[in-house]
Amino acid sequence: MASRRNFIKAAALGAGALTSSNTFAKTIAAKAPLHKPIVLSTWDFGLMANKDAWAILQKNGRALDAVEAGVMVAENDLFSTSVGLAGRPDREGKTTLDACIMDENYNCGAVAFLEKIKNPIAVARKVMENTPHVMLVGEGAQQFALSQGFKLDNYENPESLEDYKKWLKTSTYKPIINIENHDTIGMIAMDANGNLSGACTTSGLAYKMRGRIGDSPIIGAGLYVDNEIGAATATGTGEEVIRIAGTHLVVELMRQNYSPYEACKEAVMRMVKIRKEKTKEFQVGFIALNKNGEFGGYCLQTGFNYAVYSNNIPNQIFTSDAYYPAPTK
Repeated sequence: MASRRNFIKAAALGAGALTSSNTFAKTIAAKAPLHKPIVLSTWDFGLMANKDAWAILQKNGRALDAVEAGVMVAENDLFSTSVGLAGRPDREGKTTLDACIMDENYNCGAVAFLEKIKNPIAVARKVMENTPHVMLVGEGAQQFALSQGFKLDNYENPESLEDYKKWLKTSTYKPIINIENHDTIGMIAMDANGNLSGACTTSGLAYKMRGRIGDSPIIGAGLYVDNEIGAATATGTGEEVIRIAGTHLVVELMRQNYSPYEACKEAVMRMVKIRKEKTKEFQVGFIALNKNGEFGGYCLQTGFNYAVYSNNIPNQIFTSDAYYPAPTK
């Protein structure tokens, strides 16, 4: 598989042929019928993540198990620079991890500012299932993980360390749209029983201030699931997603009969309204899935992509935004 950086450059160039960098992505309509189960995940590393999720879904497995297994593929990638222990560190040289998970019964769990634990999404599920809380952070999250049988892992990605050393020469922070320093894998799925679940995990902004938390571990920001309506997840600059409670907004718009595509677009336009010219400085993308089998996505800038796997879509990448109608019977 091509490197993430090269893939994004190619995708951005392809999108640029259709729309300038200062315009919002246009709809890509398609008519392929969809049938549950189905899984969607953000970015090109979603292709590998989807495979593990689909292995569970196609055997009538639970969506919750599928999304946990799926995003762990990215967490376990020792060469990734945006998810898991291999991710780029904060400005003090320490990698901190954030994750959340949510099932079809509104059960949810999250961890933030977690260090030296390989699979934060699995810890988040333990928080959901084995505590009365929704979120644990920092040393408390690590202590809980150890009590649940997780082991300390001191792995450091050589590429991330080398990039950090280069960054120290100037110690300035200037986000680059669609590059790995502000990336996440978010995954949403519907199983054969029609139940929805979602997971979201990241190492957060590279060179962030010590203690910074983005949207990824926050229910209603980086991820939201309402089994009556649909599910949504987000990627990009977390502060902007938090500002509008992004994924909760997307799901509530679907409750008002917006299609997944329309709901994602409206959430992005909400950002445009309140952030105005500042929207040129960051990227945010949403993907959403409703109970009828419709899915869609929308992004602030060109270059966002996501992966889809269903009985009718053999695990492929869609760039920019895409909308699919309800399944045909």
